[in-house]
Amino acid sequence: MREEIDLIAVDDGVEVYLEDTGPLDAPALVVLHGGPGGSSYALREGLEEYLEGFRVLYLDQRGGGRSPALLQEPRLFTIDALVSDLAHLREHLGLDTWTLLGHGFGGLLALDYARRFPGSTERLLLINPWINFPWLAAQLYRASLGLRGMADQDVEVELPEDGTRLLQEAFAQVEPKAAFDRLMFPSSHSRMEYEWVAEGLTIVGDDTPGRMFVLNGLWRLDYTPFLLEVHTPTTVLLGSLDATSYPEAQTITDLVGGRLELIEGAGHYPWIDQPHAFAEALENALHNDG
Repeated sequence: MREEIDLIAVDDGVEVYLEDTGPLDAPALVVLHGGPGGSSYALREGLEEYLEGFRVLYLDQRGGGRSPALLQEPRLFTIDALVSDLAHLREHLGLDTWTLLGHGFGGLLALDYARRFPGSTERLLLINPWINFPWLAAQLYRASLGLRGMADQDVEVELPEDGTRLLQEAFAQVEPKAAFDRLMFPSSHSRMEYEWVAEGLTIVGDDTPGRMFVLNGLWRLDYTPFLLEVHTPTTVLLGSLDATSYPEAQTITDLVGGRLELIEGAGHYPWIDQPHAFAEALENALHNDG
């Protein structure tokens, strides 16, 4: 299989790491990982077998993963900057159009790119996307209660305009990873399988992107009002046991249209939890124009 690995200049003197795979004449699809500050490594490990027949672009977003580290300047870490990087990348590659596949935080980037550049976006495939960060903060707060032996499902948490305070309270008591794990993974087996894959990434970017996005007010961002401006064919693949996105992400298909594929028994990484159901749902999303 063809594979080219390179650092691509995008904007602000920034370079991003890219793995360009598959036939050059095939339909192009860019994979947008979660984070902020993650890497496409685990997504390639998990999704590559499902994406045959496409020219697949595995991107490590600016400052994250295997992309070069950046200065700790908030202006370098904004949604606008990440979306602008995608526009520069598409121009660099000479692509008229492409499909965007976004996972978690990457789903937000896919939606905003499609909103700003509808003419170059063929379709959106969103896997457990994050669009409402105050809601996610409330979910993490509930998870922290559960980890401390308190009932988390029945506790009413008022949805804040800014989730930062709830996160500070939650993470003062429990490790952030423990709270996220409680929401993302339906079993210890799926968590360990994901961690085994993630350990293959021997070079891990620092936490600058995440910290800069917090300074920029990420936990105040509710993208829901902007969904009405997205008019690209969209499919949302949603694990019923991923409490970081379900049920909130159903709002996307309510407002954008498109299809919702609910994968029962799956968490944040549905190809691990329910590989057969995920394969069928992704196949439908990739090849069904209806």
